[in-house]
Amino acid sequence: MKKYIIKRILIFIPVLFMISIGAFLIVNLAPGNPVDMYVSPDMTVEQIQATKEALGLNDPLIVQYAKWVTNIMRGNLGFSFSSRIPVSTILSQRVGPTLLLMSISLVVAYALAIPLGILSAKKQNSIVDYVVTGLSFTGISLPSFFLGLGLIYVFAVQLKWLPTGGTKLLGVDGGIADKLRHLILPVIVLATQFAANMIRYARSSMIDVYNENYMRTAVAKGLKPMQILKDHGVRNALIPIITVIGADIPKIVGGAIVTEQIFQWPGIGSLMVASINSRDYPVLMAITMISAVAVLVANILVDIMYAVVDPRIKFS
Repeated sequence: MKKYIIKRILIFIPVLFMISIGAFLIVNLAPGNPVDMYVSPDMTVEQIQATKEALGLNDPLIVQYAKWVTNIMRGNLGFSFSSRIPVSTILSQRVGPTLLLMSISLVVAYALAIPLGILSAKKQNSIVDYVVTGLSFTGISLPSFFLGLGLIYVFAVQLKWLPTGGTKLLGVDGGIADKLRHLILPVIVLATQFAANMIRYARSSMIDVYNENYMRTAVAKGLKPMQILKDHGVRNALIPIITVIGADIPKIVGGAIVTEQIFQWPGIGSLMVASINSRDYPVLMAITMISAVAVLVANILVDIMYAVVDPRIKFS
């Protein structure tokens, strides 16, 4: 296992290198010019060229990329074109809210989805199964922006129970209770999406397990249903569930772009949208690379969990 993990980590280097090249080309070749966002109408051509020179945009792409890689290897993410603040400082301000929102959303989603998926599989083709699968397909079909705006209209505008967005009331330090009130609506939106997807996988996986011979043997031995479920059912159904969790983990870092925009949540997702609009290349590259690292790390963790839950899986 150790050799396998070391090998995977070493593979990270060329993979990240190729991702960085692709991302750098896409970001820099996209229509628009960062300087156009920051110059005033009365600036002269010389001043505009001086601004480009200061930002390093007059250099060939290969030179710009080489400078960027050199700075990254030194731990320097560069400066934001729009604010001239270090990118690391901007990210440090945005990571916390995104981690809070996404972590709570995933925990709530899995706490609901996995038991509902197991229940739906156990009562296959019953009313309970139809209701659970119906809710799952509804959650998948609902666009996040539609659900988010609908919740804002009902609970914030009409009933006035919850705030429309943000992390706290302006000018008021409401503490944990106030932050929780601001979390409710975005968590509902994100948890609905994650749970709807997880229910399908949990149900399908448990149906396959219930049809296995060892499950019938456990029933024939007279074991209690909960014991059968715990000792023989859930563990053997975990592989697909772990796969889905591994795909969701990187989203904790990357954030939810649409949901953060709707609820004015100051996280990584809304920062990415703002950076795209302002052509802030250093911030976009930093977010892209952090997301890439999160995906690669999640893949390793998933492989390790495969071996933990299923002793038949061996890595060499």
